Amino acid sequence: MFKYDLVVIGGGPAGLAAAIEAKKNGVDNILVIERDRELGGILQQCIHNGFGLHIFKEELTGPEYAEKFIIELKEMGIEYKLDTMVLDIREERMVSAINTIDGFMSIKANAIILAMGCRERTRGAINIPGTRPAGVFSAGTAQRFVNMEGYMVGKKVVILGSGDIGLIMARRMTLEGAEVLAVAELMPFSGGLTRNIVQCLEDYDIPLLLSHSITEIKGKDRVEGVVIAKVDENRLPIQGTEKHYDCDTLLLSVGLIPENEISKNAGIQLDPITSGPVVNEAMETSIEGIFACGNVVHVHDLVDFVTEESRRAGKNAARYIKKEIKVQAKTAKTEPGDGIRYIVPHMVRAENVENTVDLFMRVDNIYQNMHMVVKIDGREIMRIKKKHLAPGEMESIKIKKEDLTEKEDS
Repeated sequence: MFKYDLVVIGGGPAGLAAAIEAKKNGVDNILVIERDRELGGILQQCIHNGFGLHIFKEELTGPEYAEKFIIELKEMGIEYKLDTMVLDIREERMVSAINTIDGFMSIKANAIILAMGCRERTRGAINIPGTRPAGVFSAGTAQRFVNMEGYMVGKKVVILGSGDIGLIMARRMTLEGAEVLAVAELMPFSGGLTRNIVQCLEDYDIPLLLSHSITEIKGKDRVEGVVIAKVDENRLPIQGTEKHYDCDTLLLSVGLIPENEISKNAGIQLDPITSGPVVNEAMETSIEGIFACGNVVHVHDLVDFVTEESRRAGKNAARYIKKEIKVQAKTAKTEPGDGIRYIVPHMVRAENVENTVDLFMRVDNIYQNMHMVVKIDGREIMRIKKKHLAPGEMESIKIKKEDLTEKEDS
């Protein structure tokens, strides 16, 4: 039996930032559990730049960004276990884990932070018809093969889905000498950041086919080609618009899903829209003392935003351990209005807000010249003009504590 004040599940950017922030806020007995062979998570395979502009005010690669936190974690003496798989979380915050050195472990924690990140949707999740040849990869798997393992996955490539990983891999494959024929996107808008569309597609003359999807994969032993067709407003293929592309590789960038098997088995309430835990202003889940942060809650655009959210979770986990959070405080729900898909956090307890609370959200379509309006019990407290809103770019709004307190009094 091991005992810790705080157990952080996941040693990627979210887990590292949360553990460091908890340590800075007075929690000494911390354990970070990582299932991979090294700390840093997905950042280790993201060798492109563009990280750290918000947090460090400089442009870093993924490994450089991760290294800053890994060094700080080690200098602080925070304990961590690699190649360790968490099996489940039982009652009273009891964590079951296993590795080849310690064997099976039961770990009692005063608080837990979930920071497991997210995983990619696979071909099976989107039901593309056709045979099952070699050469079909998720974009993240291809990224690992090329950037970390040193294997080239193909020479003539088609990409399905315009998520950020797919856009970045379109550029990466081009730089490695492959020919990227097209990026097909089912929706009438891209799921990636505008800067990635410009830097990864337009700069390399790679066509982005909006409202298109793959209707068939050709080939028996290896991919020989794909058929791409336009889709209608119901996202169904339009007959007569099919076009065949000769290729040997298909990369899938068709969405990310929070890694929440542990959360689900622990009985934590999940949001059906984000597939992540329902959290309050402290990033605490529906089970007291279990917090969550980063892509395990909702998929972020930038790792800098993951870091900011995870620091909030780490600080509040420390406050919980030190009994500085009012658990039974009055709770107000956040509800998305027209055009908004979801809001995180899902609940706010005004008594536990120190100065402000940040609300994060995504819109459900592309909007131009709109206002984002915040209301509390029907009373408008904020109106923000936005020239451009897109599902691929997360929005955030900062609410002052005094506005929440007025609601509590009314």
